[in-house]
Amino acid sequence: MTINIEHSVSDCLARAGSRIDEADAVLLLLHVLERPRAWLYAHRDAVIAPQDAARFVELVSRRAAGEPIAYLVGRRGFWTLDLAVTPDTLIPRPGTELLVEQALARIAPGVPARVADLGTGSGAIALAIASERPLARVVATDRSEAALAVARANASTHGLHGRVEFRAGDWFAPVAGERFDLVASNPPYIADGDPHLGQGDLRHEPASALSSGADGLDAIRVLVASAPVHLVPGGWLLLEHGFDQARAVRSLLRARGFDGVSTVPDLEGRDRVSLGRTSTAGAGAGW
Repeated sequence: MTINIEHSVSDCLARAGSRIDEADAVLLLLHVLERPRAWLYAHRDAVIAPQDAARFVELVSRRAAGEPIAYLVGRRGFWTLDLAVTPDTLIPRPGTELLVEQALARIAPGVPARVADLGTGSGAIALAIASERPLARVVATDRSEAALAVARANASTHGLHGRVEFRAGDWFAPVAGERFDLVASNPPYIADGDPHLGQGDLRHEPASALSSGADGLDAIRVLVASAPVHLVPGGWLLLEHGFDQARAVRSLLRARGFDGVSTVPDLEGRDRVSLGRTSTAGAGAGW
């Protein structure tokens, strides 16, 4: 693909469209030109400056080679937020918004609550919850310092840094001795060696955020086993998982003594989020 200074916006998109998806080409060109989508449709005959053309060609080539569009533009929309993402973080996906919806349904507006997001990555879940529940005190953990740096930057961008506390460490380790009203997590749940790990965007995302043991449930087992001592009586644990793992996750939750165990399907009818509630009987440390 070659572009010279005499090529217009429409010419560039047409040439890129022979190599990558047209929608991706539009996103890349808007990113390079730092223009809104509305500008593009009103200036399809505008000429691309040489330095912008060169940058566009580079990004098109990288996308054609399989790099995720989110990493190329450094952004991904999630919930109502525009989040920075890097190869140090998992790319937020629309399906995870179901986890946020289910969490918000269990956090009453106008009531203080303590919430934990474990394995926060870019901060997507924690920041979405904090944006909708101003009285919630949210703690977000991740073992990757690089991911936490991205999450903190996203919190600052959206004016949420004071509402979310970021801590480094593996799962519940950074919150030892603390209890929460709700814990949410989108942990790695793909089986080690699954062929999907070598396909599409997954090839470029951090492996530690994707796969977890022979059946993909190692991280979920750790979370379920540890959650009760970190939840107040009646506290909720919400877990995203693979479409074929719901029965196994529900079994783990019931075996650990959770009540009200259920699974919520996504918009395409695939099992996506399983959850359970700790018993309200007996004494427990509050917050």
